[in-house]
Amino acid sequence: MKKEYDFSKAKKNPYVKMLKKQITICLEEETIKYFKEMSIKTGIPYQNLINLYLFDCAQKQRKLNLKWS
Repeated sequence: MKKEYDFSKAKKNPYVKMLKKQITICLEEETIKYFKEMSIKTGIPYQNLINLYLFDCAQKQRKLNLKWS
């Protein structure tokens, strides 16, 4: 490794806005089971599937329809 590096022509990371933030979330067991089964069928890790689903909801600005009895 060089003792001195020249960063004068360095560029900012263009993907910095795409980085994910780790959080803790409590999910129902049935929800986790559903996404784990989908994971097996698609070959995509279940956490990625949950993220993709939530991202799709956010992009389409879907509203949750709740009706309390």
